[in-house]
Amino acid sequence: MMPVVNHLERMIGALLRAGKPLVLTTSGILVVVAAVADRYIGTDVSLGVLYILPMMLSAVVLAPLESAAMAILCSSLRSWFDDVPGPGPEMILRFIFAFVAYGCSALFVIAIVRNRELVVEHLIKIQREQALRKEAEEQVRVLVESSPAAILTVDGTGVVLAANHAANALFMIEDRQTLHGRPIGNYLPVLTDALRLNDGLEGFRTAAQCQGRRENGEIFLAHTWFSSYVAPEGVRLAAIVVDSSEEMRDREEEGLRHFMRGNRMAAAAVSHDVRNLCGAISLISSNLKQKLGLDHDEDFLGLANLVNGLEKIALLELHTRVHEALEAVELQRVLDSLRIVIESDWQDVDGTLRWRLPAEMPAVLADPHGLLQAFLNLAQNSLRAVQESPVRELKIGVEIREQKAFVRFQDSGPGVAAPERLFEPFQPGANGSGVGLYVSRAVVRSYGGEVRFEPQPAGSCFVVELSVVT
Repeated sequence: MMPVVNHLERMIGALLRAGKPLVLTTSGILVVVAAVADRYIGTDVSLGVLYILPMMLSAVVLAPLESAAMAILCSSLRSWFDDVPGPGPEMILRFIFAFVAYGCSALFVIAIVRNRELVVEHLIKIQREQALRKEAEEQVRVLVESSPAAILTVDGTGVVLAANHAANALFMIEDRQTLHGRPIGNYLPVLTDALRLNDGLEGFRTAAQCQGRRENGEIFLAHTWFSSYVAPEGVRLAAIVVDSSEEMRDREEEGLRHFMRGNRMAAAAVSHDVRNLCGAISLISSNLKQKLGLDHDEDFLGLANLVNGLEKIALLELHTRVHEALEAVELQRVLDSLRIVIESDWQDVDGTLRWRLPAEMPAVLADPHGLLQAFLNLAQNSLRAVQESPVRELKIGVEIREQKAFVRFQDSGPGVAAPERLFEPFQPGANGSGVGLYVSRAVVRSYGGEVRFEPQPAGSCFVVELSVVT
């Protein structure tokens, strides 16, 4: 049966390629031939079976209703040339049987044509999907091979299934060798641990900073993004790895530089205050010496020498501090960084940040990291202040006036009980270390700016004044 159907499908394909007009013309000729043969040859034997051929041929290009009309025409011609005398039940039955036979043959061909169309559509769809899949696979292959990050896949036992060129270079695999087939635990133990923890029921996606090891034994800081998935062969793990060693070195060195710079600023500020205190003590000592006649008292002279020595130490610290070159800093960029850092903390306490910034922000004379730290300290002080307040709000605004930029931090906290002691170091009862405002003001002053407290009816307000770079 299947060879016959396949042969019919090939014939139908050839007829469809021939075109509808040619098929209908051929069918009409065959109907005429069948009618003539039935009229002049089939006097003793009915030749109604000849109409099946044009019916099946025309059904290739006709719709079901059109094929039904064709079946009525053929049944009528067969009844017309039939040898049954006059109209009657027998003639009607012959007409009905002929119509059913011709109609069924047409429906059979229509079903084959429809199935062929569905198969062709499905085949075209499969070919299109295969082409798209091949294109996507090619794009993924190019992306993976050209990626500067190491990309690899690992099976459930921790053996590398595939790795790109960057992975081989990252782990310093020798030329003409690859990671393929090697245990990943020798290079990234965190991936082996992840496979042990995975239960295989559902995948996971995560990132980790860990220690990696190269083929020559050198260790490095690896930043790894990896996820697991389930394949027919079992659990698989895909990972992207980059070397963060250089970034860590730069970050730590930059942090050390800022730490040392902050320490120098704080030491210089303390030395300045110590020198002022020493000057005041020296003045009082001079007055006491004149009033009490202590010119020859050894203890008093020793105390005066100690004060002078302390003043010299303070002056030495002030003279030896390093003044680093300042730069023009985009104030908008510093405030954007501040927003990224503090926004989540205020969301955690159901607080509100309100920004009032001008359309155009100038550049100011400062150091970007130090200025951000000063802003961050003021914002954190406001966050601590509003913890117990019914309204938790911080307004950060910028005003440009007379070549100065005024950055205002105004919160809805309880306010400041003793404003005159705000900028004193190591205050008793401080929530933090007690030197935050003191150091922040020293940092801003090193830029030629100032940090001031502005009294408000409610809450507290600090203003950072900076010089605008024109």
